[in-house]
Amino acid sequence: MSGIGTLKAGASARARTGGRRWLKWIILGPLLFVVLLQLYFFAMVCWWTQFNPSSTSMMRQQLSALREQNPNAKLEQVWVPYARISNNLKRAVIASEDANFSEHDGVDWDALEKAYERNNKKHRVVGGGSTITQQLAKNLFLSGSRNYLRKGQELVIAYMLEAVMDKERILEIYLNVVEFGRGVFGAEAAARHYFRIPAANLNAAQAARLAVMLPNPRYYDRHRDTSYLARRTAIIQRRMNAAELP
Repeated sequence: MSGIGTLKAGASARARTGGRRWLKWIILGPLLFVVLLQLYFFAMVCWWTQFNPSSTSMMRQQLSALREQNPNAKLEQVWVPYARISNNLKRAVIASEDANFSEHDGVDWDALEKAYERNNKKHRVVGGGSTITQQLAKNLFLSGSRNYLRKGQELVIAYMLEAVMDKERILEIYLNVVEFGRGVFGAEAAARHYFRIPAANLNAAQAARLAVMLPNPRYYDRHRDTSYLARRTAIIQRRMNAAELP
């Protein structure tokens, strides 16, 4: 009987050990996944300091949506270097999207606080207070969903971008991958899509108009003559001279 008892005790001990092992992996597994994911993001950010991204998460999502209606759909996007993008567009985007772009470290905490207050009043996420760096982080890696988990990841990637890239490189990538319309990505494609000119030739009014379209580009691609678009374009055009370029 003592032998049977010993066997039972040994089996029970092994079961407890196995249970603790599974419990450890249940806890550590997700943590390990998060760490590896951050390392992947950081490695890609470092790679893009020297090489241009061929596509982004937002591009792939939009292309997939377009191909549900047309299997042969393609995106409009042509990469151009920073020097071949009009300074008018650079100033307009900064004036419209992130006035403190040249000063902050990737996150504008005052803007985030104001956005948080607005979201609480509406009882939903209606605005994120995102900087250009945060928007680039989202475009490169994340989805367009609005929730605080995604926002947290956006902040982490924004700090990665600022840690290894200068402001000029961040703005260069942003202006080449940001969405300007249905299937239209980047400054060069946008300038040709809307004005039939290269991005280098955009004047102040054209640049301001493109910058104003950024928060809702697909809508404004279909509705190009709204009174709000005209009003907001005039406001941004007046602010452009005060926008500081990196």
